[in-house]
Formats: sequence, structure tokens, C-alpha cells
Amino acid sequence: MERGLPDDFTVKTAVAMAIRAPSVHNSQPWRWAKGARSLHLYADPSRQLAHTDPDGRDLLIGCGAALHHLRIGFAALGWRAEVHRLPHPAEPDHLAAVEFRRSEPTASEVALAAAIPQRRTDRRRLSSWQVPRDYLESIAEAVADEGVVLRVAENAERHYLAVAIEEANRRHQADPAYRDELAAWSGRRVAPDGVPSRSAPMPDPTPGTQPTRHFADPELAEPAGTTGEDAETVLLVLSTASDDRMSRLRAGEATSAALLTATRFGLATCPLTEPLELPDVRRTVENEVSSGTFPQMVLRLGWAPVNADPLPATPRRDLADVLMPFDPAEAFPGPRHQGH
Repeated sequence: MERGLPDDFTVKTAVAMAIRAPSVHNSQPWRWAKGARSLHLYADPSRQLAHTDPDGRDLLIGCGAALHHLRIGFAALGWRAEVHRLPHPAEPDHLAAVEFRRSEPTASEVALAAAIPQRRTDRRRLSSWQVPRDYLESIAEAVADEGVVLRVAENAERHYLAVAIEEANRRHQADPAYRDELAAWSGRRVAPDGVPSRSAPMPDPTPGTQPTRHFADPELAEPAGTTGEDAETVLLVLSTASDDRMSRLRAGEATSAALLTATRFGLATCPLTEPLELPDVRRTVENEVSSGTFPQMVLRLGWAPVNADPLPATPRRDLADVLMPFDPAEAFPGPRHQGH
């Protein structure tokens, strides 16, 4: 098979797909460096949210999601990505080195790539239609392919997860530093990052409704005729056997796989990291929901109401701000070893 780095147009197209990945508060905490025969993913620690994500777990998950988007993008363009994760322990921000082989895309890869520009984080109320079990099984298979376990929170597990979501929301609202950080990253109209006003609905005070983050200046209207949180909304927990950096990166790749698979089915999706951002609340989810494995992501999914308006795409930084050539004279983001 032919090896090497694809041409510039292909690389830019695939990276443009990669940066459509979701990240906490749309912080986009990634950088890409283009070598002669490989492409490198770096975390951007300047975009870590100190009060929302103090241990950097959300940052790694966001970067993992971008890595999976990249893999799918290249696959649809005829290139198989060979990923070396965390290739240099002395460079903790260097998350992956990617090499390539020519490969014929599969129908599934093309369909997942087509889902990338269609996926949205939908924080609105969902309909009462039930999600077919075989859809959930397909999502679980996609997650398992990334080495991550998916669990559907049902019955008592759903109750404990709902309590964890409510507790995290309540404590975050009582934390002035958290509120200031959330306000700084939301309510935006022209910025290339953060949560825009048009993507954030007003918090719903209806008793029993699942609480959401209190984003600044929310403008997104709920679909007419919907009230409260319906029991048919599915809550999924993605968890890993370990809680190291590799596990968190792979959890991000699994998050992308789950979201794109759900989008293929026409489902509305929303990542929920808030109940996992407080250590003791996360331990409750670990003990009561994920059966002793480490919960890394909660996903909410279901059917949008038939009268729900399409959501606009959230903004992304320019490709020139996140993709740059390898320069050994620069400490960041250039990799030291181009051959990986």
C-alpha cells in the first residue's frame, strides 16, 4: 500500500472535519502539526477550563473526539490512519502521531463522515418517541470498538444519575468562580469559540426537568408544545477500566463514535460532562451507575420534536489557527520526532 502524508488539500479537508468535534464549552483545546510523513495532535493547555475541568479530563476527551473525527475524515477520503497515542511521555501535550496508508473507504466510514457536519449539541427538550433498542446496540458496538464500555442508565441507575446531574448543577451554581468562567465562555455572538447565545436554551424551572448549565444570555427557543423531560430520553454512560490519560483520550474517541452513529440515525444528542466534573459526584456515578468502572462521559439522546427548528452550527476557529507546519525550532507545537 502507498504510504506517506496525503496532499495538502486532503490534510486540510480532514483536519477541518476533525475540528468539528465537540468540546466542553466549545473550547476547542487542540492543535495540529503537519510533518513530512505524519500528522500530530497536541493538547492546548491554554484552553483548559480551570474551574470546570481542573484535572484536564474534559480537555483530553475533547481532543480524543477530534482524533476520531480525523480518523473518519481521512478514511472517507481514502486514507487509513495509523494512530500512535501518547507517543512521547516527556511531552504530555503530544497526544497522538498519525501515519497513513491508502485504503478504500467503506460505506460505514462515508456515512459517519457525512454525519460530522450534521451533528449538533441539542440542549432542547426532546420528544416522547422511543429510541429503538437496535439503535442503542449499534451505538454500543461503535463505542466498544474504541475500547470503551457503554451503559444505558435505566431504572435505579437512571435515578442515581439524575440525582448526580442535579447535585453537580446545584453546586456549580453556588460556585462564583465556576459561574464567572461559564459566563466568559458563553453568550457569544461573533467569537469563533465558546457557546453562542443561539445554541443555549433558557434553564427550565419545571419540577422534575433535568437541569442544564446556566449559559449566559441564552436565546434558543424550545419547540412549541414540549414540556419537561420525557422518560423516553436516553442517558448513556461511557466508562473505562482505568482512569489514566490513555483511557480518557480513548473515551473521547468513543464519544465521537457514539455521537456520529446516533446522528446517522437522525437522533438528537447532547454530551453531559457536568456530573463528572466534581470528584465526589463522579464517584457516585461510578459506584451506582457504571459498576465500578470509571465514568468518562454521559450522553443524552432521543428524537427532536417534529416542529423543532434546525440548529445552526456552532463556530470554529480558523484552520490556520489550529493547523501549522512542523518547525523543529519551535517548542510548541512542533514534535521532536517526525518519523512517528
